Order: sequence, then structure tokens, then C-alpha cells
Amino acid sequence: MQQVVSSEELLAAALQVYEQGKHPLTAMFGRDETLNGAGYAIYCCFEVPEKRDVHIVKGVFSAEGPLSYESLTHAIPAAAWYEREIHDMFGLVPEGHPDLRPLVLHESFPEDFHPLRKSVAVNAKVRGERKFKIRTAKGQGLFQVPVGPIHAGIIEPGHFRFSQAGEAMLQLDAKLFFTHRGIEKAVEGKTPEEALHIVERICGACSVANTWSFCQAVEKAAGVAVPRRAEIIRTLLSELERITNHVGDLGNMPAGVGFNPAISLGSRLKEQLMRLCEAVAGNRFLRGVIVPGGVRQDITPELIEHIHEVMDATAQGVEDLAAMFREQENFQNRVRTTGIIRNQTAKDLAMVGIGARASGYAHDSRKDFAYGVYPELGFEPYTMTMGDVAARLLVRIGELSASFEMMDKLLDMLRNCHGMELKVELTSGKGEGWGICESARGSNFQYVALDNEGRIDRLFVRSASYPNWPALTIAVQGDIIPDFPLINKSFELCYACIDR
Repeated sequence: MQQVVSSEELLAAALQVYEQGKHPLTAMFGRDETLNGAGYAIYCCFEVPEKRDVHIVKGVFSAEGPLSYESLTHAIPAAAWYEREIHDMFGLVPEGHPDLRPLVLHESFPEDFHPLRKSVAVNAKVRGERKFKIRTAKGQGLFQVPVGPIHAGIIEPGHFRFSQAGEAMLQLDAKLFFTHRGIEKAVEGKTPEEALHIVERICGACSVANTWSFCQAVEKAAGVAVPRRAEIIRTLLSELERITNHVGDLGNMPAGVGFNPAISLGSRLKEQLMRLCEAVAGNRFLRGVIVPGGVRQDITPELIEHIHEVMDATAQGVEDLAAMFREQENFQNRVRTTGIIRNQTAKDLAMVGIGARASGYAHDSRKDFAYGVYPELGFEPYTMTMGDVAARLLVRIGELSASFEMMDKLLDMLRNCHGMELKVELTSGKGEGWGICESARGSNFQYVALDNEGRIDRLFVRSASYPNWPALTIAVQGDIIPDFPLINKSFELCYACIDR
């Protein structure tokens, strides 16, 4: 559902749909429609689970009118980052925003550069200077600890500035978006098939989730239904990706405290799963299978049995890991009451995935939007209430148990529906649509608008990490700085996902 209002009416219309948090703000983005004879627009996308729909409030700016509107952030806290990004990318000013520092564009960009305007070329080369101030706490006895943006290992860049009183973290300000790739700009003018190669590489851990949400949006725009066997295969790939990432995270979290036996077991299990991914898709990241209209390749009976064997072995390995965590008292002391996110904070920030469900916020697009064949799998979100590192660990273990059961059902579905088609052809033409898919980190949302020739006029990507990064700065408050790696790994947020 889409509701069009003027920019002056945007706040009131958004609040009416928001209903004090009943319908979370899942995304907010700008669009340049000047080539269509209009002006600029802001899309506010609210999830309406009871209707399994997204209600879009579109605020339009006239071509000659002011490029400002009343900020939503004071009433809808989740809007804070979105409004900063819209200001960077389009120059639309949220009047009354509490923190309008640059978000995506750092010091090396000129002040008046807004790259997602249609007047800016894809290959535009710019160099300038703008102010970017890191926020810190000040007072007697306080000091700062800067970390990054270059880190040890192979993780991507991000700068963290801690304000400390002794070892206690009073405040954290995170500066991200160091490797912004301009993906949304790069796909303008491409067909969905041409853009697919780029979209499925937004993030190595979320290839299926990004590709499936993109294809959902394209299929809505084209008005086509995907064949049943293709929906089963898509759902299976999504759960395989979730299992692979959750198992990897179970091995990665104890690295924050040097729990080496658990690190080794988790790493071994993940390697086995990635080899399975290569057997299923031809690569370790499950790329190239999901395409607009369905899937490119089938899963053979022999492969079905191989998947079943690996799932059984992985389930046993996860039980062993869970036992290690339970029985290691020092590990339990580190994860309990550490990095707490309250339930109300999770709702205010419209958090997703593990971060939300560990705080008792049952936000799961598999249940809320019933896409693929999830309605047939008897799935219920797994939640905890403590909101700490221990809760996020337990939610992962609980979700893995549910995913193993779903994989058994999906494999049975594939055994019983041979000979069905895998793909339908899409007709090109103007249209728009949205897609949502639950990755291991939470829901990935994408919006696609196609022009008269069926080429992409606007792609917007909101990864699961995007709404959860602001929560990390809250979770660390009051804990000691040696716990930051553990808290950070418990969310397992991605830099690449937001550096799109």
C-alpha cells in the first residue's frame, strides 16, 4: 500500500501509520523524480504484520518548493540514521533533527555534493572538504580510547571512539561507511538481470537474503508468481545460509574471550557447511541460483541426501558447542548481564534479527510476511528477554534447532515435487515493488522502481545490520572496555552491508 502526501504532511501521516510503534519503521529513503517531471520524494516504509504488508508513506517535494521537512526522529527514533543518509544523498533537510552530522559522506566530499541526484553522473569525480565531528563525553577523570578505522585481521574499516571512566565505557560514537561503494547509483539504468550480479555481492554472508528480497521486489513490480518448486528451493537456500552464518557466529563469539576449543569447533563446522554450499550452488556463497522469476538450477535427489547427511552432522556439532558454553563457568560469567539492550530500546530502534529477538521483540519477517513456503513449516520466532550477550547466544542456538527441523521438511517437499518448473519469464515495463527476506542477522529490505523500459530507476537496499548498528553504541554503556569485542561479536554486524 502506498499513500502519497506533501512534504509538509509527511510527519503527521507517518505518525498515523506508526501508531506509537505498533508498525515499525523498516526503511526510509529518498528518490529523485525530476526526470519524470516531478521533484524529490521521501518514502517511509512501515511494516504491517497483521496484513503481511508494508505501508509506504510517500512525501513529495515540488520541483520549485523548499527541500526541507519536519524531522520524524523526535517521534520515531528509528528514523535518525535514515534522515541523515537522505540529507547526504539528496540534500533534503529534516528540520529539527537532533544530530545532522554527515553519515555516509565523510570529510573528503564537498558540502553541496548529493550523489543520488539524477544530475550527478555515475562516474563523477569529486574532492572537497566537510566537517565531521566525533562526539565524546567530557569531564574530570574521563579520557578517550580511539579504535580503528583500520583493524587487525581482515574485517572492514570502522572507527570507534570510547569515552571512558577507568575501564567503564560511558559513551561510544561509531563512524562507519568508510568504503561506500555506490551500488544504488551504479545499477541505475540496468535491467534487473544486469543488476542481479551486483546485488548478490552486496554482502558475502547475506547473498541469498539480498538476492531474494531484490527478486521479490522485481517480481512484485512485474506482477508475476514464482513456481512452487522454486519457492521451496529459495526457502531451503535461505535456511542453509542462516545455518552457515549462525554456526560461524557461534564459533566467532567465543573469540571475544579467547575460548579456543569453541572457536576451533565452530570454525570446523562452518567449513563443512561452506563446502556444502559449494556443492549446492557451485560456489561457497550460494550465488547464482536465485534469479528474477524463480531459480536457475534444481537440487538433485543425490544432493538432497548429501544435504541431509551434513545437517545431521552439523546438528550434533551445535549440541557439542552448546554443551561447551553451558559447562564453562568463566565463559558464562562473561556473557551474562553484558551488553544489555532493553525491550523498549529494541522497539524504538526497530531492531531486527538476533538483536531484537534476544530482547523479547519477536520481529521476524519469515513469520510476519509469510513469504516462500514458510507458512507450511510451522515456524515460530525464538525469543529471549534478558537482552544480553548470553541471550543473543541462546537465540542463535534456538534458531539453529528450528532451522534443522525446517530443513528436514524442505528436503521432503523437494522429494515429493519433481518435474515442476523452476522459473517464469518476466515482462519488462514500468512498475515498483518491495521485497523482504530474513537473513541470519535479521530482515533485509529492498525497494525497486522500474522505468518504462523495465530498467532500474531506483534501488534502495536496507540490510539487517543498518537498524542494529545504532543499538551497539547503547549496549556497551556501563560495561568495561575488554568486553567490547564480545558485545560486538554477539551482534555480528556487517560493514559491507551498510557500505552499499
